[in-house]
Parts: sequence; structure tokens; C-alpha cells
Amino acid sequence: MKILLAGATGVMGRQLVPRLVTAGHEVVGMTRSPAKRDEITSLGASPVVADALDPEQVAEAIATAEPEVIIHQLTAIGAIDTRHFDRSFAQTNRLRSEGTDHLLSAGRAAGVTRFLAQSYISWPYARTGAAVKDETEPLDPTPPREMRESMRAIRHLEDAVTGAAWTVGIVLRYGAFYGPDTSLDAGGEQYEMIRKRRFPVVGDGGGVWSFVHIGDAADATVAAVTQGERGIYNIVDDEPARVAEWLPLLAERIGAPRPWRIPRWVGRLGAGEAGAVMMTEIRGAANAKAKRELHWQPAHPSWRQGFAA
Repeated sequence: MKILLAGATGVMGRQLVPRLVTAGHEVVGMTRSPAKRDEITSLGASPVVADALDPEQVAEAIATAEPEVIIHQLTAIGAIDTRHFDRSFAQTNRLRSEGTDHLLSAGRAAGVTRFLAQSYISWPYARTGAAVKDETEPLDPTPPREMRESMRAIRHLEDAVTGAAWTVGIVLRYGAFYGPDTSLDAGGEQYEMIRKRRFPVVGDGGGVWSFVHIGDAADATVAAVTQGERGIYNIVDDEPARVAEWLPLLAERIGAPRPWRIPRWVGRLGAGEAGAVMMTEIRGAANAKAKRELHWQPAHPSWRQGFAA
């Protein structure tokens, strides 16, 4: 199939392009930067330059590429300040709202038959009820103030993609990434915070995180090109875990000192309400639907083996 991948040089894009090519697909990689043409070519795709926030450029790129499938992997995530969460995600929020609309509009004009989009599920589920949620469970109706714009952007993307009646719209709710080039890779932001003992266990550490190795997330995405019906899929490993469980183990794995334990109110002072919520209240995600309908199995079924590797 001919696929246009928006975000071809991002952390996920660099994993996806070679896998898609190996699977026999013809890939056109979209990037905003002309300087990244050669990188896309080296990955095995044909480059096209377009700013995802410019509807005319997006329309021209997709009309020229004539894809059967669009994969939306556009983000702009740098260093994250949880005290100002929405500020850190401002550009990504635009890509999830305006960028999604531009890609959908151009895709409809081009007759795209499948549209895949990246979403996120490591914090958005409602912070009530079960510790682990499936795709039928509601998202948080009252996120912390610092996360409201980011939640609004996620809702917009998910509603727009699954609501596009002219195509098969699939939303992939990825868990927290680890592996090559992620923030939990050696030298990454979170890795360094743990190594320097600047990532404490806040309160009871009861927040439940769902992880996924970046390679496993890419494999699930490739599967969704040909498998699955319109809808939402949690792309996570088999073992959601409380912060109090996974964080000390990861510190041990990388030879870092054991994380400090601090009261919730101290964590809130340092990391804001958003940071405190992520450490103490968030819910995990279940992956049974993705396994069943995408015929996907993570090569790293637990963060325990994945971190060790």
C-alpha cells in the first residue's frame, strides 16, 4: 500500500519507516524541514516537505503523494515542565487539533481508505474506579488545570479521526515510551533525572503507568495499516505498574541511587498538580483489544524485561 507518514523523522517515525518498507509498503515521509529530506531517504522513504499547520501545503503534499493510508505521528515534544504542562505541549496540541484537521481534509480529498493517528493514554483516563482501564472507559472529565488544553487536543484528535465516516479512522493510544531515542533511553530527560536522583516517588507512588517499548508501538502501528476496524486501541504492554514499583526498579537497573520518597504536598510544590497527579492518581491501560483485533503481541510484554534489556 502507498502510505503517507506525517512525522517521519520523529522518534516513532524513525522506527516506523523501515518496518513499513520491510512489510512491502511504499512510504512517503512528510517533514516540515527541507534539511531532513536525506534522513527520510536513508530510512527508505520518499520525502515530501510540508508544514502540517499550513492547510495548503498539506493538501498539496497529499495530492502529490496520492496515498491510500495516512499515518499521523506529528508531535513536538521537548523538555516537559509539569508545572506548566500545557505550555510544554502547546505545539503538540496544535498538531493534534489543527494538524489533524488539515490531514483529514486533504486525506478525504485524496480518497484515503485508512487514517491512523497517534494518541496517548499514560494519564488521560478518569482517575476513579479500576486501576486499569480499557478503551470503553471515559477519559478524565476534570484533569488538573495545567493539563486541560492537552486533554482538549487529545479529545479533538480522537473524535475527529474516529468520526470520519469516509475512511477507517484508527486511534492508537500509546503508553509511555521507552527504548531507543526516548526520554527513558540513556541520556534522555527522564533517564537523567532518575540517574541524578531528581525523580522521586511522590506520596504513596500509587499512580499506575502503562509502558510500551518504542519498537513494539511501531509494530502495532504497522499491524493497524491492514488490521482492525474503526476505533481506539490501547498500545501498551501487559503489566501496568505503580510508580512505587517501577521507579525504584528502573533506578536499580541503570545503577542510579534509590529514588527519594517525598510527601505529595512537597511533590506538588516542585512538579505542580499535574506532576503530583501523574505520580499518585493516574490509571493504567489494558491491551486486550489491540492484541485481539490487530493480531499484535508486544515483544517486550513487561517493562521488567524491557528495562532489563
